[in-house]
Amino acid sequence: MMMTRRLLLVSGTGLAAVLGLPWCVAVSGAEETFPVTHNDADWRALLTPAQYAVLRQSATERPFTSPLLNEHRPGVFACAGCGRGVFSSETKFESGTGWPSFWSPLDDKAVGTTRDTSLGMIRTAVHCAGCGGHLGHVFDDGPPVTGLRYCMNGVAMNFKPVAA
Repeated sequence: MMMTRRLLLVSGTGLAAVLGLPWCVAVSGAEETFPVTHNDADWRALLTPAQYAVLRQSATERPFTSPLLNEHRPGVFACAGCGRGVFSSETKFESGTGWPSFWSPLDDKAVGTTRDTSLGMIRTAVHCAGCGGHLGHVFDDGPPVTGLRYCMNGVAMNFKPVAA
């Protein structure tokens, strides 16, 4: 039986799902310096294994698994690595993709982007401007407000509700 790229991808995705690993790993080319830095051992101690995989290794959580997908209260979504606010609940929308989606970051200095050519695709990866942690990807199929869809990994963020 010949191993096709599709069979390899499907097999790898199935194995990752069975093992409970992130279903996709993307390689980021970001070589920037950031205000918040830690060595690898400290990052591993600060983050859960799932957070570490996404934020530090550019993995992608499985779709429809994040509690933040159904978070609709007013507040701010912050980077789970450094606590920096990255998205507002005011820009969150239901994209139907299985990941929390936003049409704009919190402000123009909240996130940065890099070109991601992993898995044979050309995408734009989004990272936290505070610590460089991988948050997700941005696509140009969002709502008319900006036309952008910031498709974020919920495990890479924490939600901070507006105080009552």
